[in-house]
Amino acid sequence: MAVEQVAVEVASMAKLGAGIAIGFGAIGAGIGLGIATKGLLDAVSRQPEIAGKALIYFIIGAGLAEACAIYALFIALQLLG
Repeated sequence: MAVEQVAVEVASMAKLGAGIAIGFGAIGAGIGLGIATKGLLDAVSRQPEIAGKALIYFIIGAGLAEACAIYALFIALQLLG
């Protein structure tokens, strides 16, 4: 194999890896946010008086879940760059 062919294949695999990284990152964040939202709604439906406090914890958890998606985006951009 010529060196040019190897470089093209490595670039192609990097693009594939970037797509997989952002895909799994988005899936993980979506599942995490869905589970967190379900937990918030269950808690508030059982005890409506804790809605304000539960919402604060939900926002913190949602931010952490979204951080995983942002890390996946960063890794994908590094693979493409």
